[in-house]
Amino acid sequence: MKLSIVIPTLNEAAGIARTLEALAPLRANGHEVIVADGGSEDGTRELAAALADRVIAAARGRARQMNAGAAAAAGDALLFLHADTRLPPRADQAVIEALRDRAWGRFDVRIDGRSPLLAVVAFFMNLRSRWSGIATGDQAIFARRESFPGFPEIALMEDVAFSKAMKRQSPPACLRDKAVTSGRRWERRGVLRTMLLMWQLRLAYFLGTSPDELARRYANKA
Repeated sequence: MKLSIVIPTLNEAAGIARTLEALAPLRANGHEVIVADGGSEDGTRELAAALADRVIAAARGRARQMNAGAAAAAGDALLFLHADTRLPPRADQAVIEALRDRAWGRFDVRIDGRSPLLAVVAFFMNLRSRWSGIATGDQAIFARRESFPGFPEIALMEDVAFSKAMKRQSPPACLRDKAVTSGRRWERRGVLRTMLLMWQLRLAYFLGTSPDELARRYANKA
């Protein structure tokens, strides 16, 4: 089974080379890496070109970019990776094994940063995901290509909406191997403040608030 790893980017020059260099062993195993760029102005595409199999231009918006990357992919399975997230060792083997009897899945996550509260956030994120069957983008969501319906092209909560759709096909494979994601946005805004904001946004989404309105609230709190 060949994996296509799709990375949506927007002005990620500071870290994209490290992210892509970490994926070199997977490329050596025959998997492909596709960067779907939403209009970076900092040289992200140029940095990625030498370290990915393909760099494509896509309409801005994480869901649109991931869908564009999926459309360009040649793999049997798709894995969606944030530009500031690293996969665990032998991630390809874990994904291939998980997809033998599941349509989709995700990894547990560890949040890398200075604050000890980040470990608490990650613990409850993993626990909630395992209990609810809802994955977040930080958890490196993956799916069989034939099962992939596309991400809803909404301004925010595309991972939640995608998870709800995929649960109709199968429960997620909840892998305990940990993807490591940057805690930069948590520490920039304050860990507790960011945690409360995300809870508020999720609750508002489940109560019917539009993703466009949620995106405005999220941007206003930045």
